[in-house]
Amino acid sequence: MRSPADAPFHTPVAAPARTAGPSPVMTLLVILATIGILGYSFFLLNPANRGDVIPWLLVISAESVLVFHALLSMWTILAGTVDPRDFAFHQARDALFGRSITGDPTEWPLQLGGRRITVDVFITVYGEPLEVVRRTIVGALAMDGRHRTWVLDDGDSDDVREVAAQLGARYVRRLGNSGAKAGNINHALTLAKGEFFAVFDADFVPDPRFLLETVPFFADAQVAFVQTPQTYGNLHTTIAKGAGYMQTVFYRFVQPGRNRFNAAFCVGTNVVFRRTAVEDVGGIYTDSKSEDVWTSLLMHERGWRTVFIPTVLAIGDAPDTVEAYAKQQLRWATGGFEILLTHNPLSPRRTLTADQRIQYFVTATFYLTGITPLLLLVVPPLEIYFDLRPMALSISVTTWLVFYAGFYVMQIGLAWFTLGTFRWQTLTLATVSFPIYLKALVNAMTQRDVGWTSTGSTKAGSPFNFIVPQVLFFLFLALTSVVAVWRDWDNGVVTLATAWNLTNTLILGAFLMAARREARALRKGRNLAPARVDAAEEPSMPAVVIARPVEVAAAIAARQARPVAPAPTPWTPVTAPMLEPDVAPEPLPERVAAPVAVPTPVRVPRPVAVPAPVTRAPVVAAPAPAPTPAPERQRVLAPVLVAVGAPSAPADEPVPAPRVPAPPTPLRATAPTAPASPPTPPTPLRTVAREPAPRADAPSGIVRSDAPVMLGRRARRELAS
Repeated sequence: MRSPADAPFHTPVAAPARTAGPSPVMTLLVILATIGILGYSFFLLNPANRGDVIPWLLVISAESVLVFHALLSMWTILAGTVDPRDFAFHQARDALFGRSITGDPTEWPLQLGGRRITVDVFITVYGEPLEVVRRTIVGALAMDGRHRTWVLDDGDSDDVREVAAQLGARYVRRLGNSGAKAGNINHALTLAKGEFFAVFDADFVPDPRFLLETVPFFADAQVAFVQTPQTYGNLHTTIAKGAGYMQTVFYRFVQPGRNRFNAAFCVGTNVVFRRTAVEDVGGIYTDSKSEDVWTSLLMHERGWRTVFIPTVLAIGDAPDTVEAYAKQQLRWATGGFEILLTHNPLSPRRTLTADQRIQYFVTATFYLTGITPLLLLVVPPLEIYFDLRPMALSISVTTWLVFYAGFYVMQIGLAWFTLGTFRWQTLTLATVSFPIYLKALVNAMTQRDVGWTSTGSTKAGSPFNFIVPQVLFFLFLALTSVVAVWRDWDNGVVTLATAWNLTNTLILGAFLMAARREARALRKGRNLAPARVDAAEEPSMPAVVIARPVEVAAAIAARQARPVAPAPTPWTPVTAPMLEPDVAPEPLPERVAAPVAVPTPVRVPRPVAVPAPVTRAPVVAAPAPAPTPAPERQRVLAPVLVAVGAPSAPADEPVPAPRVPAPPTPLRATAPTAPASPPTPPTPLRTVAREPAPRADAPSGIVRSDAPVMLGRRARRELAS
């Protein structure tokens, strides 16, 4: 049982230490990558190196966008040296949990500044699988700190309602689904009245420490929301790995750097909002499918502060199919282009700081980097078919490779340092996603509604229905590669255009192979995700068995050898606290006294589970057999009692073997046999070790030995331990 005063908290993710920004190696890589970017830019813009106009303009247009975003990313990463966890945060964190009479961490009251606060937790649901929703509800209910969990179901699922009721979460269903996810949250705010509210997508399972690591930031009255990263746990397909690794550098280095400029934006899930800040901007923004970025922009224009922490506090599911990835990227890119075209951050009408303007302009134009591969894919065919080159003929292949490597190889090295290895899936998705981003740009320009689909609720359609442009481009590049190889074979020289075109063909081919594997799995009805392996149940605590000396084992065996009739009157031994023997034991006789078997009422034993069923001998009045060592399982049947005042052998003498007493007086059916002399007052007993109680279905007879037990100091010490 825990109390609010005793951290640590049981989590699979360790709390990060206070850091001062990127490591020295990371800083060095960023500086080298920046030098490489600048060198490649001067090389392209040098008029002496310019080739034919059309391919040169294509290369300049594409590389200008990439260079601009690369430089600003390096700048943001180097700026991320400020840890948002200041003294006020740690002070609020230490006093976050108030006094509670329960040991359940989920019932500990939350408080800020000595005042109790109320936190609501919203789980937005829109057609996700039932097991995914159940997993998230269980995780939300298990978060430390008193809170109210709400399931906001826009899918109108009766199964989700039953699961919420079964688990103890509140269920909300509205009449329509206007405003998509943003409208769902705004509707819930009319019902939930908490001062703060957290938002989780249906596939993101929060960590129990989530509120502990985020709520203390609200000790600053200017903080509007606290955002944590999106981390994925289903990286089992090419699409899922590429989508997950594409965001690693952003969440690990870029977003923390935005804290320096107060420009960290919300990503829609794993976030805690201050209710008054949301009400200040008129609620969650509903006129865009990227409501998270829009809401963040409006809050920054109103002067609110936002915080991003790189601590992983929730694990979700990345899009693992072509359809899910295409719809997710289309929704995100459309929202970014809408900001660029309808709410340009560089406009003087925006009440943003200069740093915030630059950061939001980077956000609005980021998805242009996804369109640039289309321009670069066209350049090699222009040389192969029309002999149009982007660079002058005087530029050798070696010179071009040196400058090109300074730009791309250093960025690959930076990604390698971040991920620990090179992820070809990221390069593949970045190359083949241009049709998605081009469609998003057209939708933003024409103000076409793209609809809203959650990541985990896509239909199991053929992936080739969503990648027709990629298939056509692959066929075109494959044909171009054949022509290029044939031309170089005749000329006897391998050109850069041929190698470039072959590389692009292989990348598109790898993507189509992944789509083919996905289509085959869907056609055969197989699940793309690997089967979940349930964790084995923790074994029950084994019974503690203490090895006894030989003489003690012999004494216990002798005691169990003969039945003892109960005494005529009930008798209760003196026992240690919290130990109640199921059957009142009789006092052991003196060293020379012969025990007499007399009947006594026997209390019905309580049903207690024992390790294994044991067959006991019935109550009979018969001579005891010679004492033999008892089996191991019989050593835990009856309580071991030692008379406090009973005589024992000296410590330096061997313990004598137990005597075999004379047969007891046979029992009569009418009346018990009276003892020959008044019984000696029983010596108070103390329970040394309590053995498991007998089973409820076991015979009520008790098997005991009539022989006196003489134990030395060593034996008594062993029993007492």
